Amino acid sequence: MTTIATAMIIGASSQLSKELARQLAAQNVKLLLFVQDPDTLAEFAHSLPVPAVVLPLAISEPQKLNEQISQAWRSENGAHLVIVNTGLNGYDASLPWQLEENIIEVNVKGFAAICNCVFKLMVQQGYGQLAAINSIAGQRGGPSIAYHASKAFAENYFQGLSMHAQRLKVPITISDIQLGLLDKAAMQQNRFLLSPLEKVAKQILTALKQGKRRVYVTRRWRIVAWINRILPEFIYNTRHWKTKSKKN
Repeated sequence: MTTIATAMIIGASSQLSKELARQLAAQNVKLLLFVQDPDTLAEFAHSLPVPAVVLPLAISEPQKLNEQISQAWRSENGAHLVIVNTGLNGYDASLPWQLEENIIEVNVKGFAAICNCVFKLMVQQGYGQLAAINSIAGQRGGPSIAYHASKAFAENYFQGLSMHAQRLKVPITISDIQLGLLDKAAMQQNRFLLSPLEKVAKQILTALKQGKRRVYVTRRWRIVAWINRILPEFIYNTRHWKTKSKKN
């Protein structure tokens, strides 16, 4: 089987990343899978019908991370597509700084280091598509304070990269995948908002093929995102904390 392109998935250990890898592999795309512990993904990579290389990812060490990505890029003579799916979330009502710091370290510092590195490599290459799995959580603040703020950072960082690619007149497509609150939907077992990973991955790859700048996945989350944006703050702020009145 002859591969037709090369794709990097940076942050390849999640179930969504694995499904994206499966569907890309079915399209004969060679894969470079970056994870913090490569041993955990070796068996999965071996099961794919295309060459799949598993590589280490030092997400909390930007300089080392830059070297890892750059070395792989040189070894494989570049890549057509890079999908970034690195994200940390967590909630603790006592707001421990360690949790906030970890989220910022991964979702802001690590994310920016990855995208900065990949973008410059694509500029040198002269083309490419850089995509990130972001979240509608970045539209407004929320209970997981650092997480919501980090997703707002990621969205704006990607808009800046898109503008910079236009300034440079280099055909680099910047695709912001605005994922719905799937974790929350899964916890609530909300069938309207919860979609199979296969469908989620398929919609993501379809949007990437179409060169979309921003897309909501699945499509129904566009409605939720619209409502989320227009809610008055007094309603938006209190809806997270209202509890049902106790029955006597």
